[in-house]
Formats: sequence, structure tokens, C-alpha cells
Amino acid sequence: MIALIVACEIGFWALLSAGLFTRYVLKWPRLSAALLIAVPVVDVLLLVATAIDLRRGAEPALGHGLAAVYLAVTVVFGHRMIRWADARFAHRFAGGPPPKKAPRGGREHAARERRAWLEHLLAYVLGAAFLAVFTVIGGGLDNTAPLWNVMGTWSLVLAIDFLISFSYTLHPRKP
Repeated sequence: MIALIVACEIGFWALLSAGLFTRYVLKWPRLSAALLIAVPVVDVLLLVATAIDLRRGAEPALGHGLAAVYLAVTVVFGHRMIRWADARFAHRFAGGPPPKKAPRGGREHAARERRAWLEHLLAYVLGAAFLAVFTVIGGGLDNTAPLWNVMGTWSLVLAIDFLISFSYTLHPRKP
């Protein structure tokens, strides 16, 4: 399962890079659109493969839990990653404006950090929802308890991210 997650991550970046390359370097908008539309298909494939694996009776393991985490993170942060890459490709290959730099301090930086943490929280909730679906597919909580082990570590990461992100509200960096 972990190999499939790695393959999906590679597929995500390969399709994104190919889509942007065909858009800005080769100037083939139709192929570019098709490649960029295929980016979320990678996530659907991982979702389906994980569900099928659990439904067929595979022993629920860390990999299945990580699949839920990966899916949630790409659903919540995927658009931002695509916009980030698009801005850089447009600047580098199509004479677009330089990408905007994130604020390094002040209130704008603190607000950006808070928004990022809220997105992290959304990914966390969505990850739990994916795990709940996998739990139902896998035959109930008695059979799929190991899937939920990832939430302990993720809860700790979310709490640390909260402390760091909101610390900028109390003690903002100097601009």
C-alpha cells in the first residue's frame, strides 16, 4: 500500500509537471488541459484501490491509514500546490509576472499562518472521514482499528502546528 501511495505522489507531480510543460513550453493547450484534469484522477485511483484492498479482506495496516492522510492532504492542499507550480512555470517559461512572495512578518504573516493551520485542521477532519469510510468498508472498527493509529501522530503534529501558527498572532515577526 505504501508503494501505491508513493506511486500516486510521483504521478501527481509527473502529471502536473507534464501539464504545465505542455501549456507553457510546447503551447499545446488541449493536451495540457487533459494532463491537468488527470491530476485528481490519481487521488481517485488511490481511494478506489484502498477501498478494494480493504473490501477484499486485506489486513488493515499503516499503509491504509496513510492513504487516508495522503488523500485528505492532497484534496485540501492540492489546489495551492498546483497554483504555486503554475505561477512559477508561467514566470519561467511564458514571461509571466514573478510569483508573489509570502509575507515574512507582521499581521499579514500571522493571518497567513492561521489560515494555513485552519486548512491543516480541514485536512485532519477529512482524513478522519476517509478513515471512517475505510472502517465501514473494512468491516467495522474491530477489524480496522490499526487504521486509526495514524491519527495519534497526526493529532500531535496538528497541535504543534497550532502552537507555532498561532504564536505569530501573539508575537508577530518583524516585517
